[in-house]
Amino acid sequence: MRIGELATAVGVTTRTVRHYHHLGLLPEPERRPNGYREYGLRHAVVLARIRRLTELGLGLAEVRDVLADDAGRELAEVLAELDEDLARQEEAIRERRERLRALIREGVPPEGPVSPELTALFGEMAHGAAHGPESAMAAKDREMLALIDTTADPEDRDRLLAALRAAFAAPGAVERAHKAYALLDELADADPGDPRVDEAARALADSMPEALWPEGEVDQDNSFLRAVFADFPPAQAEAIRRMMRMVAERQRTDGSSP
Repeated sequence: MRIGELATAVGVTTRTVRHYHHLGLLPEPERRPNGYREYGLRHAVVLARIRRLTELGLGLAEVRDVLADDAGRELAEVLAELDEDLARQEEAIRERRERLRALIREGVPPEGPVSPELTALFGEMAHGAAHGPESAMAAKDREMLALIDTTADPEDRDRLLAALRAAFAAPGAVERAHKAYALLDELADADPGDPRVDEAARALADSMPEALWPEGEVDQDNSFLRAVFADFPPAQAEAIRRMMRMVAERQRTDGSSP
């Protein structure tokens, strides 16, 4: 058989046959005097086995192990490992489908998709919002939470969301947060020296859960915070800086109390 006849007989392409030659999976026959390679039944048997193994989901490196005479693993061992891997993929797909169904059922927030826990928190935060145009600061806050939801260490992320859920469950907490958002919105075009900056900073500090207060003074010149401040108008950025200093001062005061 010529290479095209072999490929047709087994149901693969000639390019696939040449690729298997290159990888050493399928032995190359000797060339005949006319320069053509002549494939025999043995080549067809091996090629068909490679095709069956790849259709099961084995990678070509695993196929090589199976085909090896002595050094390779037993086929049963490889298949058992493949079955475990497929089970993990099946579970991951099931979880993703459950999440997709929840998003379809409950709606996707503008920042979505985010975790189900954060989606629920966004719903709680929206309950205290005033009617009318959405607060620009509230939208920015959700963007930051979505960023943390995606990039934070799972333990830190769970701690943050648990603290926020507990904070917003307290009476008046959602309303205080939206008051702080409204005060910050008013500073969009203000000067950093505007007297309303202090009022907004205090409202923001009062709405921030104590469980989220950082330990000690925060280095406001680190690269991440510089990027955060740069994303806000000057007066809003100044209010956030003052809020961080207020929180640090409260920590020192609380720590020095008997």
